[in-house]
Amino acid sequence: MEFKEFKTKIGEDELSVGIGKLALQSSGSVTVRRGDTVVLATCTMSGNTREGIDYLPLMVDYEEKLYAAGKIKGSRFIKREGRASETAMLNGRMIDRTIRPLFDSRIRKDIQVVITVLSFDKVNSPTILGLIGASIALSISDIPWNGPIGSTLTADSDMIISGTKEKINMLDGSLSEAKEKDVVKMLETASKEIKELVSFQETIIKELKPVKKELELKETDKELEKEVEDFTKGKLETAMFQADKIKRTADLKSLEDELKAHLETKHPEDEDKIKQAFNILEEKINESVHQNAIEKGKRIDGRKLDEVREISGEIGLLPRTHGSALFNRGTTQALSVVTLGPPGAEQLLDELENEGKKGFMHHYNFPPFSVGEVRPMRGPGRREIGHGALAEKALLPLIPSRDDFPYTIRIVSEILSSNGSSSMASVCGSTLALLDAGVPMKNNAAGIAMGLMTDGEKYKILTDIQGPEDHHGDMDLKVAGTREGITALQMDVKVDGVSLKVLIEALDQAKQAREGILDKMEAVIKAPKDDLSTFAPRIYTVKINPDKIGTVIGPGGKMIHKITEETGVEIDIDDDGTVFITSPDSEGADKAVTWVKELTKELKIGEVIQGKIVKIADFGAFVQLAPGQDGLLHISEILTGPNKGKELRDVIKEGGTITVKIKNIDDKGKVSLVLFKEGVLM
Repeated sequence: MEFKEFKTKIGEDELSVGIGKLALQSSGSVTVRRGDTVVLATCTMSGNTREGIDYLPLMVDYEEKLYAAGKIKGSRFIKREGRASETAMLNGRMIDRTIRPLFDSRIRKDIQVVITVLSFDKVNSPTILGLIGASIALSISDIPWNGPIGSTLTADSDMIISGTKEKINMLDGSLSEAKEKDVVKMLETASKEIKELVSFQETIIKELKPVKKELELKETDKELEKEVEDFTKGKLETAMFQADKIKRTADLKSLEDELKAHLETKHPEDEDKIKQAFNILEEKINESVHQNAIEKGKRIDGRKLDEVREISGEIGLLPRTHGSALFNRGTTQALSVVTLGPPGAEQLLDELENEGKKGFMHHYNFPPFSVGEVRPMRGPGRREIGHGALAEKALLPLIPSRDDFPYTIRIVSEILSSNGSSSMASVCGSTLALLDAGVPMKNNAAGIAMGLMTDGEKYKILTDIQGPEDHHGDMDLKVAGTREGITALQMDVKVDGVSLKVLIEALDQAKQAREGILDKMEAVIKAPKDDLSTFAPRIYTVKINPDKIGTVIGPGGKMIHKITEETGVEIDIDDDGTVFITSPDSEGADKAVTWVKELTKELKIGEVIQGKIVKIADFGAFVQLAPGQDGLLHISEILTGPNKGKELRDVIKEGGTITVKIKNIDDKGKVSLVLFKEGVLM
């Protein structure tokens, strides 16, 4: 294939797309460059159809290559990239959520999209280039796909917005308590940029003229569909539309068992028929949920469209933790636990896109018992990492600065029961737990998940969607924030996207719900507790001259080790001279604080000090004024008055004490002293 290059402008920057040079055995491949950031996007579809599955087998992988930023890292023994970083997982998940709705869900061939970061200039986002690259690769390939899409990172926030020419189909990012009207303006601006990017891609597609494969999609067996419909008539809605999740699940299982028994009688030894019938039943449930919401305003559990489930909260559940809270919304239950640690407990980041330290962390766990299931527990998957990151984004703008609250903060949200919106329950539970821990948050946050039921023309927006409304619905829009504004947004859809009109209504409806939830939460606890838990460490701050950091550390770290061993504290020092002393008790802390202050004491001319004589020379005596800081008392200052004519060593002794006054400190820090006795200079 002949190499072709296409260029366009994003703002003032050039975006270039190269096709026909790399990865030519994939179904579609493209390199996308902005500045010195370059990504390779490829897509491939298998030749064989996957049998026995009822979903689109799409995989999206986001590969960070350390060479892209000129890095070599890892242990001394392993230098190649291993398991994907959390950032890579989140980026892959974001791209998946953007492109998946534009595939025909009946496709049963494996499709894989791989985004590889080849070069990273630390300025231009490889995530955005990955989203655009995935769109172009799919569009020019032979894989059937209803793109293209455009993506943009908003200039004044950490918000990624994706969509088609007419609709938004993915949101992900954090905001600083943004007003709804400002979010709408941001979406309007992003939509214009997305349209331009889609138009640019359309010119590429028009020139390359890709031919899409015609896939054999399994059509619904009309006779079987009629059979399932007749058998479940009058039974399906009775089983589905009830408030009690456990009873609803049991009744639906009974209906499935009855349907299976019925089909086994009519179609013995035809397992494929039964699988098809269950897929048809799922479609009928989906139709019923949509029709009831759109035509009747009826929800599964009988709530009004804008009604939030019953909410309750409790704090201080766990006696030895630093802060804990239980948040309940319907049958969704989140237990959030706060741990406070010293600055040295920060997480060190050494990823392709993220470097430095992280002093606030939120982790999310979703054990199988939370949904009444049995499965192996093998650590967090992409979903758990994604939900934890979303709640972290929602809370981070509200966490106090390290100057105001010098603790490393870790929250763990354990989902003990789930029936939809567990990530937003984590935001609520974590806020309560932070207040219980005495963390001085800037504002209190709550989160809500908004849903959508649409038939393409008419639609209804649902507040506080539960599990089946998420599963069968067309949109999952998570909105977290305070009374002042939004701190995090995340949206994915099952349709090709949603209009700005729908988003505006959903954001307004979410605001009303958020404020109501905050009312319930603040009835439990409104402000941070006055004091920390007795089991939380205490942190004391000492500001020293940065030039004296070495004095506190000592040669080979001997001094700092001595302080920590003798006082039982932990010491962390910032480059600006801020010393953090963390201690479980005030006695050890006081001792360490005094020690550090003495080590780093700033001497002043005219200051009177009782010092220790550490060395006697022919020209005078060296007096220790503070640890590591000596001054010279000249012989002429000592052998005067009654001491005149005597030998220096007959007048003073090494190890003895003497009261002196600082006479001068020169440019090199050398200190000269005079003798001070009973207020009279000798």
